[in-house]
Amino acid sequence: MNIPGRLLGAVAGLALLAGPALAQQKGPAKYGEEDKAKTPSEIAAEKEAERAYQRSLGNIPQQKSSDPWGTMRGDSAPPKAAAKTPAKPKSAEGAAK
Repeated sequence: MNIPGRLLGAVAGLALLAGPALAQQKGPAKYGEEDKAKTPSEIAAEKEAERAYQRSLGNIPQQKSSDPWGTMRGDSAPPKAAAKTPAKPKSAEGAAK
């Protein structure tokens, strides 16, 4: 009764170790390996997909610049950055007078 339990545990342990070992058998392409040559039908399909993508980009409408606080300001009020004017430094002659 104790032997079948140990045997089952050993089989389960080997099965758990076999998964990572099998995953390492074939990895991604190594550095410097040549890519497989594409068939003419694959090349044509890629060109058609690129053309379809470029056409779909033309269907996107132009975006307006958003100003979330635009309704809070009055139409006549300039933006805050433009409202400030730099102060003129006092010259030495004006301070002496």
